[in-house]
Amino acid sequence: MKPFALARVAVLAAPLAVPGVAAAQQIDLSHGGPIDISAQDGLEWQQATQEIIARGDAHATRGNVTVSADRLIAHYRKKAGPPAGANAATGGTPAPAGAPPAQASPAATPPAPGQDTTGLSLGAAAGGDSSGSNEIYRVEAIGNVRIDTPTDHVTGEHATYDIDQAVMLITGNNLRLTTPSQNLSARDDLEYWSQKHMAVARGDAVLVTSDGRRIAADVLVAYTEEGQPQPAAPAPKPVQTVNATAPAAPAAPAAPLQGDDALAASGKLKKAEAWGHVSVRTATDIVTGDRGVYVPATGIARLAGNVRITRGQNQLNGREAEVNLKTGISRLLAGSEERVTGLVVPSDANAQANGTNAAKPEKPKPGADKP
Repeated sequence: MKPFALARVAVLAAPLAVPGVAAAQQIDLSHGGPIDISAQDGLEWQQATQEIIARGDAHATRGNVTVSADRLIAHYRKKAGPPAGANAATGGTPAPAGAPPAQASPAATPPAPGQDTTGLSLGAAAGGDSSGSNEIYRVEAIGNVRIDTPTDHVTGEHATYDIDQAVMLITGNNLRLTTPSQNLSARDDLEYWSQKHMAVARGDAVLVTSDGRRIAADVLVAYTEEGQPQPAAPAPKPVQTVNATAPAAPAAPAAPLQGDDALAASGKLKKAEAWGHVSVRTATDIVTGDRGVYVPATGIARLAGNVRITRGQNQLNGREAEVNLKTGISRLLAGSEERVTGLVVPSDANAQANGTNAAKPEKPKPGADKP
C-alpha cells in the first residue's frame, strides 16, 4: 500500500475576511485559498489534459469543505495575468519608469506526463511556481462521494463542482443533502447552488424537515437563509512538503457545531417549492396536487392543481388547498366560479372520531355557488 500523499494547490486569491470571523458552514468551494489534496494510491499530474488526479480514498479540502471519493479530478487552467505594464512583485502596481523588470520565480521542474507525483507540492507541479499562475476551475469526485462541512453533508456516486459558478451537481445512488434544518433526497440528481443558497432535487424528491414535516414531489427546490458567520478557528500550521516514504498525518476534523449554533451557521430552511405529484402528509391527512409551496416560518403549505385531500375513506377534491402542518388542519380553497367536491363515508371511524376537525372547504365568496 502506498503512503498517503499530501499536497497543496495554489488557486484563487482569498477574499477579504473580517478578523476573528469565519465563513458560514454551507458547502462552498468558490472562496479563494489553496486546496489540500491527499490520496492513498497516489497523485498524478496530466499535463496534456491539465488535470490533477488523486486515486484511492482521495480527499480535497478547501477552507471548511472536504470532498471525499474513490477518485478526484481537479481541472486547472492558466490564471489571468496582471494588466500590461503591471509589476507582479508589487501586486499589480505599474513599475516606475526606468525600473528593471521584476524577476520571475524559478519554475519547478514538472514531472513527465502521467508520472506519479506522490510527495510533491501540487502548487509547484500544477502552477510551475508558487505564485498561483494556474487556478482550479472544476473538481470532479467519482465513487462513494461525500462532501462535508461541520454542519452540512452530501452523498452520491458522482459530483462535479463548478468553481466559477459555485454550483455542484451530484448524480448516482444515495443522493442526499443533510443540514441541521432539512434532509433532502432524490433519485435522479441533486443540484447545490452555494451562493444562491438553493438546492434542487429531481426524481422522487423528498424533503423532511428537522421537526418531522415531509413533502414529496417530482422536483423540489429548497431555499435556505444565509448562514451567520461563526468565530474563526485558530490559524492552521503551515503545510510542509510530505516525504514520499512517510505517511502524512491527516488533518484533525473540525468539531461539529451543536444546536442553534449549527442551524445559524448552515442557514435554516426558508422556503420549499414543489412540482409534479406533490404530496404533503399530516397526522390524519394526505394532500396531493400538481404544485406547491411550503414556508416553515408559518407552517403553511399551499397546493394547487388537481388537489385532493384524503383522510381514511373520505376525500375532497378542488383546485387549491392549504395545509397547516402545525395544527394538522387541511382545507380546500374554493374560487368564485368553481365548486369543490367530496366523498364522505359516514361509517368511517376516523371521520366520526375527528368530527368537526375533518377537512372542510373554505366558505365561498357571496354570490358564488355553494360547495
